[in-house]
Amino acid sequence: MQTLYIVATPIGNLSDLSSRALEVLESVDLIAAEDTRRTVKLLNHFEIKTPLVSYHKFNETEKGESLIEKMKGEGIDIAVVSDAGTPGISDPGSKIVRLARQAGLPVVPVPGASSVVTALSAAGFDATEFTFLGFYPREKKQREQVKENIMRSGIRCFVVFESPNRILNTLEEFQTAFPQAQAAVFNDITKLHEQCYYGQINQVLEELCGNESREKGEYTIVLYIPPQEKREKDQAAQRLSTEAALVDCMVKEQLSLKAAVKRLSELDRELSKNEIYQAGLRLKKMFEG
Repeated sequence: MQTLYIVATPIGNLSDLSSRALEVLESVDLIAAEDTRRTVKLLNHFEIKTPLVSYHKFNETEKGESLIEKMKGEGIDIAVVSDAGTPGISDPGSKIVRLARQAGLPVVPVPGASSVVTALSAAGFDATEFTFLGFYPREKKQREQVKENIMRSGIRCFVVFESPNRILNTLEEFQTAFPQAQAAVFNDITKLHEQCYYGQINQVLEELCGNESREKGEYTIVLYIPPQEKREKDQAAQRLSTEAALVDCMVKEQLSLKAAVKRLSELDRELSKNEIYQAGLRLKKMFEG
């Protein structure tokens, strides 16, 4: 049966293309590429003559549907590639995979390079659990939401993509939000002039500022929040939550602070009486102040 192959391509060093990926790219009838101009350079390097068609984020749905119809109608195999790395990871790919599965067509992954996993493997942080956040948002409101999600997630390790012209601002934001955080910041990972800046975020910033070539290439940030800071953030969030619950109880039931403390301890068995009492003392101090 005709098959859709999801093929990982090098993120820098062309030697990282697997022999299996080469075989697939040579044997399929068509390659759907995020940018045909970039992919043709890869194919020319390995003397692969397979025809190319454009498949990018602006035509994902429409083009994906036509490619699936082409597979079924003509009985052809298609390989999907992104500019670099694994398709579907912050790159086009997931929609055509979903369409292929809905059509009952086999989808075969051909694994290879991924900047997310590559950076994690060389960062030296505990990545038993990690969250991939993709590209850091440009809008301030979205960035604030990302930082809040990091605080509340219970995860310590995060991977973020960033552009060279915004890398300093992003790291400064992280330093303000997570003062004790550590980072491994990779620039042009696996390429000829690969760099890794490692340490506390203030140390990374200092080293980056001293590099005149910092505004070249792409960046992958591995952010690690040590356990102590995480506990402090969680405790602060819990205190705010308890105080908000007390205020809500006072407003909704028209109670005094003292009565609200008693009422909330009866209503919410998950909160300890001491937590509610301490929250009441903090609110009382605020009201008196």
